[in-house]
Amino acid sequence: MIDSPAPILGSSAVLGRVLVACEYSGSVRDAFDSLGWDAWSCDILPSEKPGNHYQGDVRDILGNGWDILIAHPPCTHLAVSGARWFPAKRASGEQQAALDFVRLLLNAPIPHIALENPISIISSQVRKPDQVIQPWQHGHGETKATCLWLQNLPKLTPSNVVSGREQRIWKLHPSEDRWKERSRTFSGIAEAMANQWTLATRPNAELSHEEGEIKP
Repeated sequence: MIDSPAPILGSSAVLGRVLVACEYSGSVRDAFDSLGWDAWSCDILPSEKPGNHYQGDVRDILGNGWDILIAHPPCTHLAVSGARWFPAKRASGEQQAALDFVRLLLNAPIPHIALENPISIISSQVRKPDQVIQPWQHGHGETKATCLWLQNLPKLTPSNVVSGREQRIWKLHPSEDRWKERSRTFSGIAEAMANQWTLATRPNAELSHEEGEIKP
């Protein structure tokens, strides 16, 4: 259960509550947790790593008093890379259901929201993204255009620009777990989200660049 109240915000123990929707890897959750947040991931799959995780439908817990929502809705029916299947997805209602889920997340009763997806029809059917980022801007020498729709959060600034522009994700061999590898958040991007959005929402916190952590 995760509906119990968090400790008082601004205490030395907890900066606030973060919900990472549609995440089974724990990458973004753990990045915020390491800085002092009461961070939870949520997915219909179990978490791959130990930590706070609600296995179930995120709609069950959207109203549980979160300060930040970072959402990674499934892109299966939305990404333009699968445009050739769009007519069938529209006919089945799957695409509309996926768009409705995106709108639900963006309208959640949470002060600060970030929604992440690859280049998709969210741009034309909901609204254009606020930002498009790349892994190579945050320590990974790869290309994977990632769109961010932001509400009351600033755009991410590059945290570690590196060389290398390989499309490793797209070159993965077909397998049952290929979709899981393609959907993971790069650790450098997760850390940038945690560091930069902590400072944006908790301006009295001190970021130690040497130690890579937030000091309440």
